[in-house]
Amino acid sequence: IAEEKIPFVDSDHGDEWLEAVDRSNTAAASSNRSVADEDDMMTESQENLARAFVSRGGAGGPSLAERRMQGKLTVSIENNTAEDSDLSDEARDEAKDLISTEERSRGLRRNSISLPSLNVNELQKIESIAQQEIIVEDESSTTSYSDGTTATPDLPVSANKLKPMLHFNDESSSDEEVKMPTRNLFRTKRRSSIAPLPALRLNDKEMMSNDFDTHSVLSNQASITSINSLASLLKEKMQNVPAIIRKKKRETKDYKLRAFVGFLFLVIVFLVGYAYVMYNQKLLSRSYFESIKFHKKTRNFRLLDGKGADLLTGVLGKTLPIEQPYNCLPHDLKDDGSVCYEWNSKARLYMNQVKSPSPDIKCYSFQWETLLDGLFPTDCFDVGGERGFWYGGGITKGNDYILGNATFPSSPFVTGDTNMHQWGNAVKRYFLNSKGVAIQVDERTPLYVSVNSEAANKICLQGRNDQFAFVNKQSRFPQLKYTICSGPDMKSLHNGLMQKSLWDGLTEKDNDVIKSLLREPVWQIPASKQEHLTETAIYNYTESIIALGYLRLGHILVNEFWQKTIGDFRLDGERFATLDETVNILHRRGFRVSLTIQPFISTESSNFREAVAGKLLIYERESERSIPALTRYKSTTSAGVLDVTNNASIPWLAEKLKRISETVEIDSYFLDFGTAFNIPRYYQCAHTLVNPDEFKNYFMERFEGTLSIFGVSSAVTVPRPPAFLSLPPVNSSWSGLQTIIPTMLSYGIIGFPFLMPGPVGGDFVLPTQQLKKMYSFYEFELPPLPDKELYVRWLQLATFLPVLRFTHLPSEYRDESVTAIAKELANIRQTTVVPMLERYASVAMDDGLPIIRPLWMLDSTDVNCFSISDEFSIGDGMIVAPVLTKGETVREVYLPQGVWKDGIDESLRKGSRWIHNYHVPQNKVAFFIKMPDNTRF
Repeated sequence: IAEEKIPFVDSDHGDEWLEAVDRSNTAAASSNRSVADEDDMMTESQENLARAFVSRGGAGGPSLAERRMQGKLTVSIENNTAEDSDLSDEARDEAKDLISTEERSRGLRRNSISLPSLNVNELQKIESIAQQEIIVEDESSTTSYSDGTTATPDLPVSANKLKPMLHFNDESSSDEEVKMPTRNLFRTKRRSSIAPLPALRLNDKEMMSNDFDTHSVLSNQASITSINSLASLLKEKMQNVPAIIRKKKRETKDYKLRAFVGFLFLVIVFLVGYAYVMYNQKLLSRSYFESIKFHKKTRNFRLLDGKGADLLTGVLGKTLPIEQPYNCLPHDLKDDGSVCYEWNSKARLYMNQVKSPSPDIKCYSFQWETLLDGLFPTDCFDVGGERGFWYGGGITKGNDYILGNATFPSSPFVTGDTNMHQWGNAVKRYFLNSKGVAIQVDERTPLYVSVNSEAANKICLQGRNDQFAFVNKQSRFPQLKYTICSGPDMKSLHNGLMQKSLWDGLTEKDNDVIKSLLREPVWQIPASKQEHLTETAIYNYTESIIALGYLRLGHILVNEFWQKTIGDFRLDGERFATLDETVNILHRRGFRVSLTIQPFISTESSNFREAVAGKLLIYERESERSIPALTRYKSTTSAGVLDVTNNASIPWLAEKLKRISETVEIDSYFLDFGTAFNIPRYYQCAHTLVNPDEFKNYFMERFEGTLSIFGVSSAVTVPRPPAFLSLPPVNSSWSGLQTIIPTMLSYGIIGFPFLMPGPVGGDFVLPTQQLKKMYSFYEFELPPLPDKELYVRWLQLATFLPVLRFTHLPSEYRDESVTAIAKELANIRQTTVVPMLERYASVAMDDGLPIIRPLWMLDSTDVNCFSISDEFSIGDGMIVAPVLTKGETVREVYLPQGVWKDGIDESLRKGSRWIHNYHVPQNKVAFFIKMPDNTRF
């Protein structure tokens, strides 16, 4: 390829040339040819015009040599063969420095012009004028070209020299030589209409404008547009954008399109995958019975209310691996329509909706049947926070009224001594949530319970057989069966689930016993040792009671030391030689006498040998009913237990008690069962027990109608009235005083309406030295006379409880202030408290609701009532807020909705609010009486 370099020249127009331009403008207005067409094709007339452009040079402008020195911009023209030549091929600019604005000659024109349309005669005339100007130019300098020719620098090249380099396409030419491709040189160099292109950075590499486009310099600085058309100017500038920028722009558009398509693809994949996952989750998490959501694989459980909000959440089958269950085989299905799933020969779950006690309560049954030994079905439910407050079960070792506040490992759900065991002397498999949900566990389930132990903020129910509490398996493998019920609110649900009428079988005599216990105190003869309890001690104690003068006479309770040895079931002749006469005196004075009996027979008793011979005792497991199982009970270090499941044992005991009644007129008996842990560890009864606590139920059932029972020491079912459940023994301290209200509330919630608290001042006293382990209260002495302030505050609380029970009399203090307080409290009880107790005792007989109630039973929608455990209400008519802390004379009091009359100053107070710093002097107790709803201040 041959190359030649031609400098662009510019000069002012001559007059004749301007006339030709004016004529060409007129012709250009009628021409529709675009600048692009003019660039692509050059006719013979345009060739002549180009010669004229090159040869221009007016008198007023710079010389040709000066302009050459300013520009130094050359065009490389390539000559191709005829076959490869294409008029549309463009010339390539040789890279030169860009001309700055300051370096341009002032002679350059400021306006751009379009190529005029001229005829042949006009072009010839312009050509002759241009050649004359070339001859006049400076002839002194010469310029060398790439083909070896020379030319003077001040003179433009001749027309003959210019024509080959411009590569005009002359169709009439017969020259067969290869023509070099040339740039269409047809315009003069002018002042650029736009600034030179700046350096660009592509792919972190800086490139100058002439590095990426062959037209970048010439197109930017030597463009020709129409002199009378702004649109033509804009069009040309757009066409002269560097090709690499246009290409890069297209690549950017392609990149964005690809990115958008990729993003759209990812979105579609995500949506399809999400829809697939949610569809499978929907299949796994089915709705059952309209209100239950259960995910079969993860076993997440949700109980919903009517609006779709969560009432209860948890995880079922927590001990099972996470795997897909299968529908049970036909022979494993139940006839009641239960939904059944099986986890790969590990366990089966049955779910069903069961009959509810009222239309607004819905109940659902759940039953796990394990298929492997060592697998314990465990269901955990959320507690605390938004999941509501949990109550029920009984009193725990930490005296937790709200179960969610407790923390203890999985423990057998049986009665015990809270000083040593996890649960107290009364339990019931009933748990209530403040959101209107209740769980009732089947009595035959080997139930273990844990709170905040296996998992935080969870209460877990587990079916597990062990070596003591649930040693007698009711099935081959452990089972867990319970019912979940939901209602409109906690109060209505609780009312619907409670045991209804207790009047069945109640006699008039029984009703009189209930009223007498509410109206009259129980006087427990203080005797921690056998020698302390004598006939004289009983008589003298009653004399002190009569001497008080302000307390009514009541029931004399004699503990188990009335026998010489526990299990004799006859009076100690040495200490009670004339007890029959003493009892007659007490009856004439208005007292009732009650004896404590128990199913324990000391090995030192004469009845032990008789009971062993008659096989009336609980015997060792896996023996031939010849070896009695022994245990320890209170002061007796070795004793057998009467097997009340044996049909021969009840008549035997009834005969023993009948002989006592024939000797001494006993009004009633107090049954001291002990707890489940007082039963021998390796016990075996004639009739297999589900758990040791079932022993109490047998005892009560067998003696119904035979003995007059006014109290029991332990229970798992509601004792038949008039029997009251006694609260567990309490330590004689301020901490012991603070346990009474939570225990009363807990036992009332689980269905024990008639409760008998311990004596005023406590049952026992702990030693002052640090204990290395906790002992049963049986091993401690009866408390001496308690601190005066403690006794007064204890008496103030006991005044408002169903039964007022004494061991230490107020007169023992020999203090007028104590006597005055006791008299005032006795008056309050007789005039205000007793009528209210009798009223709500009748309600308890009808509906099974407790006499002593938590505040939320007054308003179950008031969240402030849920956690209050130092106040209580007597039915719906009175709120009591005693002081339970040493040295305190002020306290916080909360009143539920309504209008309440202050028991201290008889002022009226509006409910649903706190009373801060309420003043309670030592001789006063805070209580408030509910006024009618239409009461106005």
